[in-house]
Amino acid sequence: MDDRLERVIRQQLRKAGKQFEEAKRAYAEGRDDPEGDAAGAARFDLPTDESGRARIVCRRHAERRTVPVDAEGRPACFESGHPDCEGCAEDVRDGVVETW
Repeated sequence: MDDRLERVIRQQLRKAGKQFEEAKRAYAEGRDDPEGDAAGAARFDLPTDESGRARIVCRRHAERRTVPVDAEGRPACFESGHPDCEGCAEDVRDGVVETW
């Protein structure tokens, strides 16, 4: 198979995979909260402080933090592309993030 054709096919497969995962996540969020009225730490059933910020343990810096969490399960300290931050956001959405 021609190298260029193989590269194009791989790129299209990756793109389709990303779109599938995005659609799957959106479907799950819509199913869990059809009205879209729950937000932040309450949506993901996280312990909070008196200001409504989630009490989580940061994977990246190994420290306790109180941070707001957006509707997509990303803490305010989230840095896109960083493996620890990506894992933390996944754990928040899955309900297995370490809290205090």
